[in-house]
Amino acid sequence: MADDVESKLTEMNIEAKEEEESEDFVDPWTVASSSVKGVDYDKLIVKFGCNKLDQDLLDRMEKIIGKPVHHFLRRGIFFAHRELKMVLDMYESGKPFYLYTGRGPSSEAMHLGHLIPFIMTKWLQDAFDVPLVIQMTDDEKFLWKDLTSDEARRLADENMKDIIAMGFDPEKTFIFSDFEHMGQSEAFYRTVVNTQKLVTFNQVKGIFGFTESDSIGKIAFPAVQATPAFSCAFPEIFNNRKDVPCLIPCAIDQDPYFRMTRDVAPRMGALKPSTMYSVFFPALQGSQSKMSASDPNSSIFLTDTNAQIKNKINKYAFSGGGATVEEHKANGGDCDIDVSFQYLRFFLEDDERLEQIRKDYSSGELLTGYLKKELIGILQKIVSEQQKRRAEVTDETIKLFTTPRKLKYDY
Repeated sequence: MADDVESKLTEMNIEAKEEEESEDFVDPWTVASSSVKGVDYDKLIVKFGCNKLDQDLLDRMEKIIGKPVHHFLRRGIFFAHRELKMVLDMYESGKPFYLYTGRGPSSEAMHLGHLIPFIMTKWLQDAFDVPLVIQMTDDEKFLWKDLTSDEARRLADENMKDIIAMGFDPEKTFIFSDFEHMGQSEAFYRTVVNTQKLVTFNQVKGIFGFTESDSIGKIAFPAVQATPAFSCAFPEIFNNRKDVPCLIPCAIDQDPYFRMTRDVAPRMGALKPSTMYSVFFPALQGSQSKMSASDPNSSIFLTDTNAQIKNKINKYAFSGGGATVEEHKANGGDCDIDVSFQYLRFFLEDDERLEQIRKDYSSGELLTGYLKKELIGILQKIVSEQQKRRAEVTDETIKLFTTPRKLKYDY
């Protein structure tokens, strides 16, 4: 009897340890999963306390805009939200919202994963015809990375070129560097300080895991990322109004910032921002790996040539297929872990074509080589077109987007 109890306790301890080891870790700087399929997003929704982007919300959005929603929404790539319904309610009652997203410029060349929030943001801006502010957090990268402030500022300008090249309208879009804008706008800095005054060290310690060894710059930074969610930070655009709702499309690792922002908002007499969250874009080596600017083989960069894209996909893209052709034809491929298929989910717009590829690959009829060939052609086209548009972005173009000004909207 004692042996049975001891055996049962041992089994329970092993199960608990396995569960602990399989627990995903996600914060704004680190994403780690022990599962070959990557992060368990259903668990993450529960852990963060946000809501699933369900079909009812997507149907409602389609009804409002009068056209199908973006394939990122149809396929669950943007999968969670906070109070999206509130933004849609206000929009339907004639109160337009604005969009806010951002980029931390830690590398000269952006990769495909960096494009995801901007693709979604541009679609939302076009579908709803609303203003957009884009924050370049060069100050954050200076604080967290081994970069000088001059280098972080330069990288912000380089990344702006790629963002602008995606086709944003300067009459509807304001892009700003924190380093530059903080000294230009009293209203922006006042909003930063007002936010800082309402957040204690204990709060940011609990949310972000800061310790006494972290610089005071890191501890103060969350208020800077929170500030663009308040319309009063942009008096030129919103005529000093505090009541213009904000929608933030971003990856779910940024949720801690906006949980803090939403907590502060009522005490500032402002509206809580709404959010839409995307899944993570997998590294070429699989969902357990992390894309890194220091590892050029972990992703497809926007500076890659056609030959580099072909080589990276063929050589590094993790396959969900069988070890041999015979095994693959017998058992089929696993689309949930195959990186080429996952990339097609992001960049192949044709739903019927994607579903046919999924069926054929899962059945073993379609081999990994064909899947990679299909992806290579799509990515080469996307990257080469992006490069052509980027080459046309001049310093004057950047100035057009970054000058504080009234946009085309009346408030």
